[in-house]
Amino acid sequence: MKKVAILGSTGSIGTQALQVVREQSDHFQVEVLTCGANSDLLIEQALEFKPNAVVIGDPAKLESVKEILFPQGIKVFAGAEALEQVVQMEGIDLVLTALVGYAGLRPTLAAIEAGKHIALANKETLVVAGELVTKAARDKGVNIYPVDSEHSAIFQCLAGEWHNPIEKIILTASGGPFRGKNREELAAVTKAQALKHPNWDMGAKITIDSASLMNKGLEAIEAKWLFNLQADQIGIIVHPQSIIHSMVQFRDGSMKAQMGLPDMKLPIQYALAFPDRLPTDWPRFDFANHAAFTFEQPDLTTFSNLALALKAMERGGNAPCVLNAANEVAVQLFLDERIGFLEMSDLIAHTLEAVAFVPHPVLTDLEASDAESRRVARERIPAWRS
Repeated sequence: MKKVAILGSTGSIGTQALQVVREQSDHFQVEVLTCGANSDLLIEQALEFKPNAVVIGDPAKLESVKEILFPQGIKVFAGAEALEQVVQMEGIDLVLTALVGYAGLRPTLAAIEAGKHIALANKETLVVAGELVTKAARDKGVNIYPVDSEHSAIFQCLAGEWHNPIEKIILTASGGPFRGKNREELAAVTKAQALKHPNWDMGAKITIDSASLMNKGLEAIEAKWLFNLQADQIGIIVHPQSIIHSMVQFRDGSMKAQMGLPDMKLPIQYALAFPDRLPTDWPRFDFANHAAFTFEQPDLTTFSNLALALKAMERGGNAPCVLNAANEVAVQLFLDERIGFLEMSDLIAHTLEAVAFVPHPVLTDLEASDAESRRVARERIPAWRS
């Protein structure tokens, strides 16, 4: 029985992780649940799964959550500091970090410091501080199991191949809802249109990132650190059917691909159960229902967010941290309907130019870069949109 802490249990990945736990109750036990502000769902989850402790991010909701859960023998805490402390509890075997954005960095580092293995669904942790996080994991003997479908695919392709050097990896992208559109068409894109992903059911932030292809850029940076690669070893190809989740090419020229229906429960379960593959009754892929697989190069001119991300990856230092912070601000402004779809790229590009470059950042440098990038991005919004 593996005891699991789920950070971000009320989000898309968190709720699907609990579906896996529900279906595989002989293998997993929930030790900790956390969320930002959705106290009603957190309470519902806690009453079902009976964790040792929960953390609500919003301190104003502490008492209302405590009133219901404390009599059930469930410890209740609130705030960012409590989140960093709770992941270090004895009895936790694995921490699933499914928080959205930069907020996942410190809890992940705290869990690694306590020697907890990580199932990583928060790609921004490695985007912002990949060198620091991977070094900490090596120093503590902690394994990081990828949850993103693309990185899980690479991880699965490498099973049994750890001694064979990677020549190249190829991350696949669906192309999102706007594949094939030009910049003039993208300028008129609405929030509702951008939130309709053709293949995947995800949270709002990652869905917008997928529509702009920023998500693929963030995944490339994450893959660099997860698999110890150089930028020129990472390729990206658009595969609209989303059946091949990613590929590895080895130095003899052979290539492995991991395939399956687009369902996040599979990579979640693989990360939680590794090295075992647990039986499921989920739908199976059938070649008869998929007459063809197609592939095309991503359009870096139209979808400039991807180009910005790849440039930040090549530059290194604090550039990915600046990119991530500016993107988080830009996505939220787009979701709030204060800027247009293409203006997200303009905001990110401006911030990358405006924030000072730090070639070898430590954690305090990254925290300062994140704060400065958010300030610069917000100040860029035209007054009439504020």
